[in-house]
Amino acid sequence: MKQRTKEWLIQSEYDMDTAEFMHAGGRHIYAVFMCHLSIEKALKGLYYEKYSLIPPKSHNLIYLFNKIGIKPPEGQGKFIVKLNEASIPTRYPENLQKLQKIYNEAVVKEILTNGKETITWIKGQL
Repeated sequence: MKQRTKEWLIQSEYDMDTAEFMHAGGRHIYAVFMCHLSIEKALKGLYYEKYSLIPPKSHNLIYLFNKIGIKPPEGQGKFIVKLNEASIPTRYPENLQKLQKIYNEAVVKEILTNGKETITWIKGQL
């Protein structure tokens, strides 16, 4: 595995750990944001490993999957679509209280579980 790929994966793991830390501290919106970032970095690591090129400067997970040329299993694909849709609102909330109700403890726990499974799947593509 290339060194840059390893670095992307190290950062992906660090971000997922941060997501879990945010979740444990009740900062659920940031946990969702960090989960998204973790998957994004894992994808960029896979992109670099596959093409030996700096990955596209995009936060769009679907775009990154398409650029890499892989398709996740159906369940993970649905999760990726939902997480991708959460990217902007969790980054720049228009209504914090509303978002806090949507991304409560139980919802975010499931997001983190699905996020970890997705990262494991991405690593399996290396």
